[in-house]
Amino acid sequence: HEGRCTQAVVSTQSTGVFGENYINELVEKSAKLSHLSDIKWHFIGNLQKKNCSKLSTCKNLALVETVNSEKVARALSNGWKRNGDGEKLKVFIQVNTSREEQKSGCMPEALLPLADIITSECDGLELAGVMTIGAFGYDWSQGVNPDFVELIECRKRLSEHLGKDDLEISMGMSDDYDRTIEMGSTNVRVGSKIFGARS
Repeated sequence: HEGRCTQAVVSTQSTGVFGENYINELVEKSAKLSHLSDIKWHFIGNLQKKNCSKLSTCKNLALVETVNSEKVARALSNGWKRNGDGEKLKVFIQVNTSREEQKSGCMPEALLPLADIITSECDGLELAGVMTIGAFGYDWSQGVNPDFVELIECRKRLSEHLGKDDLEISMGMSDDYDRTIEMGSTNVRVGSKIFGARS
């Protein structure tokens, strides 16, 4: 559930997990609601190295879905070891399955080397899955979205590479979440479906 006021978060607290796209809003909301230990936060926005330290101060941060490079992974690991709760921070690697220049994420062929760095050199982090956004406006009448098929293949390769069969898959938003769940997505972004469009 992205970018909503704390009032809306409290009123839907029973769902437990909230996603936020913007670091400043996430840090602010998590501080205001830190007394509600049942609320867990997922960061789902674009992440740059310079913002990792601030992100690591978020209260009840449970997952960062958008680790996209070695620099980001190292900075986030270091920040979390300084500011975190003592447990490893779960992260997903964001994969640019549509190979669009304007999209964040590592290219599919860079996934395994980045995973090796996270698992062997970033001891503040726990690699828990993969995420993609995919090209916007895909026409599902043409068949399954190839960007999501690619992510499923990425997860399979990563799972075999790490010998880890419980890796999660994050793909799909409010307009296609039902189809991506059918494809195997374990995490979907449905903010506008629940809260309405961001004003």
